[in-house]
Amino acid sequence: MVKKTYDTENACLRSMCPVSSVLDILGDKWTILVVRDMLLLGKRLYSELIDSPENIPTNILADRLKRLEAAGVIERLPYQEKPVRYEYRLTQKGEDIRPLIKELVAWGNKYIEGTIVPPEGFLDKPYQT
Repeated sequence: MVKKTYDTENACLRSMCPVSSVLDILGDKWTILVVRDMLLLGKRLYSELIDSPENIPTNILADRLKRLEAAGVIERLPYQEKPVRYEYRLTQKGEDIRPLIKELVAWGNKYIEGTIVPPEGFLDKPYQT
């Protein structure tokens, strides 16, 4: 039996397993890096997200933003009318990914030599402008 929690043309959950279901939404490198940048660095504009050091291709960024919006992880809000431009904000569902990011950082710091250890408390609070 397949559990379907959101509906997009290209995304459909594979099973009722929670790990599999989360991976259907967040399970690729680019998606989790977009969420990381929004969650920890306060990035909201397409131009800010495209400027990350991992060099996400523009077509992939556009696709991941659409998928995250369809899954209810982010919302798209217009900030300019001519031409129409949007900013992206994490929803509560997106904010609730913070513990996953913290665990990925902890695991990376523990097992991958040379990874950056964030300052105390950096991962615990929303980005401050």
